[in-house]
Formats: sequence, C-alpha cells, structure tokens
Amino acid sequence: MLKSKTRWTLTETDKHKIAELANELKVPSLVAKLLINRDLDDVEEARNFLFDSGDSFHDPFLFEDMKKATERIHKAIENGERILVYGDYDADGVSSTSVMMTVLRDLGAMVEFYIPNRFSEGYGPNEGAFRWAKDEEFSLIITVDTGISAVNEARLAKELGIDLIITDHHEPGPELPETYALLHPKVGEVAYPFGELAGVGVAFKLAHALYGELPSHLLDLAAIGTIADLVPLRGENRLLAKRGLAELRGSNRLGIKALCKIANAKQQEITEETVGFMIAPRINAVGRLGDADPAVDLMLTEDDEEAKALAEEIDGLNKERQAIVAQMTEEAVEMVERDFPLKDNHVLVIGKEGWNPGVVGIVASRLVDRFYRPTIVLSYDLEKGTAKGSARSIVGFDLFKNLSTCRDILPHFGGHPMAAGMTLQLDDVAQLRNQLNELAGTDLTPEDFIPVTQLDAPVTVDEISVESIEKLQLLAPFGMKNPKPKWIIDHVSIEHYKKIGSAQNHLKLVLEDKGVQLDGVGFGLGELADHMTPFSNASVIGELSINEWNNRKKPQVFLHDVKIDHWQLFDVRGIKQVHKWNGLIPEENKKMVCFHSSTLDKLNLPKEEVILLEESSTLDGLSTDKASLVLLDLPNSKPLLEELLKKGRPHRIYAHFFQEEDHFFSTMPTRDHFKWYYGFLTKRGSFDVNKHGDDLAKYKGWSKETIDFMSQVFFDLKFVTIDNGFISLNPEKTKKDLSESRTYQKKQQQYELENELLYSSYQELKTWFNERIEESVTIEEEVEAWT
Repeated sequence: MLKSKTRWTLTETDKHKIAELANELKVPSLVAKLLINRDLDDVEEARNFLFDSGDSFHDPFLFEDMKKATERIHKAIENGERILVYGDYDADGVSSTSVMMTVLRDLGAMVEFYIPNRFSEGYGPNEGAFRWAKDEEFSLIITVDTGISAVNEARLAKELGIDLIITDHHEPGPELPETYALLHPKVGEVAYPFGELAGVGVAFKLAHALYGELPSHLLDLAAIGTIADLVPLRGENRLLAKRGLAELRGSNRLGIKALCKIANAKQQEITEETVGFMIAPRINAVGRLGDADPAVDLMLTEDDEEAKALAEEIDGLNKERQAIVAQMTEEAVEMVERDFPLKDNHVLVIGKEGWNPGVVGIVASRLVDRFYRPTIVLSYDLEKGTAKGSARSIVGFDLFKNLSTCRDILPHFGGHPMAAGMTLQLDDVAQLRNQLNELAGTDLTPEDFIPVTQLDAPVTVDEISVESIEKLQLLAPFGMKNPKPKWIIDHVSIEHYKKIGSAQNHLKLVLEDKGVQLDGVGFGLGELADHMTPFSNASVIGELSINEWNNRKKPQVFLHDVKIDHWQLFDVRGIKQVHKWNGLIPEENKKMVCFHSSTLDKLNLPKEEVILLEESSTLDGLSTDKASLVLLDLPNSKPLLEELLKKGRPHRIYAHFFQEEDHFFSTMPTRDHFKWYYGFLTKRGSFDVNKHGDDLAKYKGWSKETIDFMSQVFFDLKFVTIDNGFISLNPEKTKKDLSESRTYQKKQQQYELENELLYSSYQELKTWFNERIEESVTIEEEVEAWT
C-alpha cells in the first residue's frame, strides 16, 4: 500500500460523448476528453476553441464608458494636454503601462508613466502621486491594472481638477470611485461580454478603441500580462494569449529579445511556460525590489545597448529576489513550526520586521505548498506601526469574501478569491488572525486541509502515442480554466523502477498494460522507489509529453504522484544491516515482530519497539490491520505465523527472517541414513559421539550436526540412552516411526519453513502470504455475513 500525497479528484466523462466529439472533430479521444471536461462539449464551440474558427475580439465600445474615455483622450492629444499613465508594479501592470504608453505615443500624445514604489507608496493610486501630477500640470490621468478601490484618490483628482480614467480588472468593492470614465469588465449597467480580462486586457481594449483597429503589434505585451496574472485562459483571454504568443515568437521588440537571451530562452519556441516561468518572474522582480520603471523602459526601448543593459539589470534583480525569497521562506517555516501549530491554526497569519514586502506573496505561496493552509505573510514597519502583506489561499476558502468581513481593520486591501494584498495596523494583526481562523473553522472541514490534485481524465496506456500527445497542443496555451492536462493511468503494472540522478532523488519507471509499455519520470520523487515492490499494480497521475532522443520520439509521462492500493511485500531477507531498511518503514502503525528473544540481541534492536511472539505467546488484542508488519525472524512453526496473519490485513509486510542456523542447507537425513546409523549402533552396542563423532561423519561424508541430530531422534524415540555423549542401545526394543520424534518434527518443520519462506523466490513468497491473507479476509467476511 502506497498512499497518494494529495486527494485526486476526477470528473466522470460520458464515453459516448467522447467518441462522438472525437469523430466530429477528427481528434484523438484524449483531446475529446479534455474538451468535455472543460465544458466544451458543443461541437461548434469546441471547434472554435481548437482551431480559432469563428472566434474574434469583442467590440471595445461594449465597455459602458469606452466612448467617453476615447473622446476625452483624443481631445487631450489634440489640445496638447499632458497625460499620465498610472500603472502597477507587477508584470500585468508593466504590460498594461507599456501598451498604453505605446498607443498614446503613436497618436502623438504628450505622455509619461508613473508606477508607485511598492515600499514607499504601496499599491494603487495615492494622494502624494496625484498632487505631484497636479504640480507637473498633468490634466488627465489614466490608470491601468489599478484604481478600482481608489475612492478617496478619485475624489482628490476631482478636487485638483484632473480628469481620471480608471481601467482595472480587480474585484470592485461596495463603493466605486467617482471618475470621468471607468473601464472595468464587470462594472456597468450592461457588463462587458467577457468579465475575466487581466489589467492588460482592459488596456488592450482601450488601445483597440483608440487606434480604431485591432493593434496586433501589442499582442505580445498583452500575452505577457494575461498569462502572468493567472486569469482564466478562455474567451478573449485565450485569444490574447494564443495570438500574443505567436507574436512574441516573431517579435522585433528589443526588450523581449534581450530578456529571452539573458534567460536562455529560445524566442522562436516561446510558450506560456516561457512567459510564466522565465519572462514574467524577471519583470516582477523589478517592482518587488524597487521601482518598476526599468521593466517598462525595457518593453519600450528602441536602443539595442539600452535593452541589453536593462535586461542584465533585471536578471540580476531576479537572482537577488530568489535569494531573499529562500531566506524569508526558511524563516517563515521555522516561525510556523515554532509558534503556530497547524492543529490550532486553520489560517496562517505571520509577519516580521525587515521582511521584504515585495516578495511576501511568493513566500505565502511557498507556505501554502508546505502546510496547505490559507496564508498571509506580512512585513512589519515598527516605525509606522503598520503591517503590509500578501495572502494566498486553498480550495474552499474565498480570500476576498472572508477579508471583506474584516474591512473595519483593513483600510487597504484588494484581490481575488485565491490571492489578495493588504495593509493594516500592527495592533490589528492578532485580531485579523483570530477572525480569519474563526471563519475558516466554520468554512473548512478536515478534508479541506489535504491538498487537492484536479485530474482531467483517465487514460489507458494504449491511448498514449506521439501523435495523440502532439494533438493535445491544439488546446494550448494552458493556464487558469484551461490547465495543462493532468491524467490518471489506473491500475497498471510497474514493470521496472529505479532511482536516477546524481543525488538519486528522481524516479524512473516503466508502466505496462496489455502488452504496451510507457516510460515515466518523476522529478523529486526518488524516495517513492523505497516504497514500491516488484509486480505491483499502481495508479499514477501526471502530464504526458514526448521524449526526443537521437531523432527518435517516444511518449512518456511526467509523474506527479503514485498510488498502490493493494498490500505490498518488501523482501529484505538478504539485507543483514537492519538500519538500511528499517528507517524507510512508515512509523504509523508499524508492528515489528520477532519469534525468538535471541533475535533482539543479535539485531541490536530496542526491546520496547518489538513485539515478542514465542510459542507460548497469546495473540489476543493484537491487530495487524493496515499495519506495516515487520517479520524479523522465522517462527519455529507455521501455525503461529498463520495465526498472526489472521489478525488483520496489513498494508505492508517486511520479510527479514533472520536466523543463525540454516536447516535447509544442513543435511536432512533420509530413512536410509537412520537405518545405517541404527545398524552401526547395533553392531557397536555403544558409541562415544563426543570422542568419535567427527571421525564417523568424515567416514560417511556427513556433518557432525547430522550425527548429533540422528542421535537425538533415537533418544526421543527411546531407542537409545545418552549420557554425556555416550550412546547406548536400549535393550528393550520398541517400534516407532521417526515422525514421532519431537526433534525430527521440529527439524522437518524448520526445513519446510525455510524452503517456503527463506529460500523461495519473491513471487513464491508473495503467493504464500497472499493465500493466507486472502483466506483470513474470506473467513472474516463470512463471519460478518452470519452475524
């Protein structure tokens, strides 16, 4: 039995629908399964999703205030007014700022951008920045990816005589800011047809309206912000990401070229993963550690040398960010384990002075991965008496909804169900922790604290081919609401497994089903090899990919988790050093059993950790159900071991079977041996075994132990008397069979036990245990049926 690391959840799919959709679209069943699980079971809708047939961008003027916003911007350009683009410091904000700067410059505007400093100004519009804008004679401010919560700042802009156009996508609060125009996909008497745009998506729609045609040259920027902000990649977001990735691969934007080069990414092979794991983190790093301006400058520069210098600066900041995150995460984990036990904390709210507020969101994500609790990580400013931080959540706990109930102590907060940012007074941190824990105690069940892996569909080994995996790319780009497919391959044989890598921390295995084999690789899963056994049937989950080597392509699965539902036999019979395998046994319900007290001394094991079962021992109250049962040595007879196996179905059996004397390899005398030896004693009348036993053994080619054994059998049967090694024939003749001797019986039993348990093959031993475990389960089921 090997438990999975997470809860696997799988949506059942109608097989008839799969076949029908696969046939209509001429795609493999793997693709059809994914479409249905993404609620794309309508043929035309699915065709549009896969092949972009019929899909187009919505009219930007479907935003309620779009006409008003564009008219005001065109007027400002015509009148030579100074326009300020007010952005945010993350990748979405940087992309949005770059889009808006490009379109306004193209239209001849007098425009500059302003991104607040995360550390000195915080998130969103602020009074100081707006007053600075007034002093600099800006008459129009356009926010991008920010502003929906700026109620007070909007009021100030009006007082200052500055027209404010807000473009944002974050969750609107109960009160909206009073602006000249407000562009938000979820705000308006008639909401925009697609409500899930990223900040850059809203900026792109404004650019579309200002140009009067689709600005294809801005799709590369739109793709970066859309993918980086983790918005659902459906509808217009999918179009922005898919077409934007194509634009990125051929983009002449110098900043993109320089960033790809410094990140060792091939521009012509850019995918959503390139953006998510290489480009976006570097852009984000700039605003996390200081002013985000260099990131916008990089996106807008038309100078090769400047692009190279900015890319190098940004890459250096990203490396610095990684080091800071590693140190803060280590400190945070230590704090949780020391001060906030999980049994008392449904939500983790931790903070410390000196923690970089720019990376607290990343650290919060690391803690969610580690402890699977909704987590808020705060940076304390003791001088100002404030705490600033970020939150990340788990499935089942809506952060925005729950934080909204704490508005009285959260003067500044915003975000989504799964992520949020906030600022509050230091004195209110404990109250926030208590309130959220109380809410989580009501909302969440114990099962909610077990990580979830959402699986797309089951797949069989024979469905997996190079061609079918290549067809899966029709669903790309992958992201929110269209995740990279995770498959379950159920109940397949593990033909081979081993640890790989220089640190032996990765897993390589071969799966087999109905004669078809599939390679699997699990990065970081090397330890699972210690919990696998030959001939196991397993269920695995992971992502399908193509392994290309020496111009040969083979399908493979990148393993995420492995589960074995049946009991397992771990054969440790030849490994004398117990410590080499004992430490790998799960401590939960571990039952170490030995049948001879001398074994404990020989193996140097603590007596309090071992159950001693000698021939006279009672098994009352002992249960091996769901246990890891460790058999340290062999009993003297099978019945005791068989009785033990009736005490429940173990999840695992570790067979060591230590013993000093090998009965199987010592001579088991035949009846002819006994007949000759008895005739020898009859002729001699008496015999001194101690004195002449070695000579007799040498003469016959036997062992001295064989002579001693036959002598003891004759003694048991009262054929002879033995006095200090001197054997005398009993004058009173009795007729008894050898099997009546207790010594003979014991030797025979040990011989058979060793034959069946100690010197059998792995498969023979597994079968021996299987028969007895299944028998005990059958008996138990019959008893239950009758009671």
